[in-house]
Amino acid sequence: MTWFKREKKPIEAVDDREDRRIVTEGLWIKCSGCKEPLWKKDLEANVQVCPKCSYHYKITAHERLNLLLDEGWQEYDASLYSTDPLDFKANKPYKDTLRSLPPKVGVREAVVNAQGTLAGRPVVMSAMEYSFIGGSMGSVVGEKITRAIERALQNSSALVVVSCSGGARMQEGALSLMQMAKISSALARLDRKRLPYISVLTDPTTGGVTASYAMLGDLNVAEPGALIGFAGPRVIEQTIRQKLPEGFQRSEFLLKHGMIDAIVHRKDMKTFIANSLTFFMS
Repeated sequence: MTWFKREKKPIEAVDDREDRRIVTEGLWIKCSGCKEPLWKKDLEANVQVCPKCSYHYKITAHERLNLLLDEGWQEYDASLYSTDPLDFKANKPYKDTLRSLPPKVGVREAVVNAQGTLAGRPVVMSAMEYSFIGGSMGSVVGEKITRAIERALQNSSALVVVSCSGGARMQEGALSLMQMAKISSALARLDRKRLPYISVLTDPTTGGVTASYAMLGDLNVAEPGALIGFAGPRVIEQTIRQKLPEGFQRSEFLLKHGMIDAIVHRKDMKTFIANSLTFFMS
């Protein structure tokens, strides 16, 4: 009977499903636009735009600056940061948010100022960082954008502002709303000196940012499918008690109704701005 007994231990099957899951985890995502599986490397190679449906994902302020400006651009006003002037209290204190975000996001405020060249033309640029409290406009954001305008005035160069914001920062109350008038008055000085201001609106651009500098450009350019408006669609529907049109507040709807000047794909944005500056500055 010993012939039918296994003397040696059987070879244990190796379950590599867990290893396989770890190796492939995070390499694929489901596109927010077409809902198709998307390899992350294809997304990165296409400047964070879905190659199947052209859905534009958010990118960081520094990625935006690297995409639009020539090599060698220089950042300014990086030392400025908010100090909770109203001692705002909430479930999580505003001071704790201001203290914990910079190490995670890599910036100290919701906008990054830079100066350099765009296709060889001198330009001052401000790019908003949505990961920092939804790109909200507080007193420091207003100060940094105003400084960018003043730098453009001083150097007689063009100004480009890339907006990506949920609007004014509620933790700073009326101080954040004051930035709308502050930036708008500085832009009026830029206009009197006949220096071009190009506003780039990305998804989303809403609230007090839309109601001020985002829509004051000599040229207002948007990325495809960007949400642009003041109040959100749900708030508007609840207020007027009517169903909004299809695609309401998207960049295509605004272009059709004359609210913006152009819709430009992200990979073509640098060339479009460069051609526009050639027209304005010649």
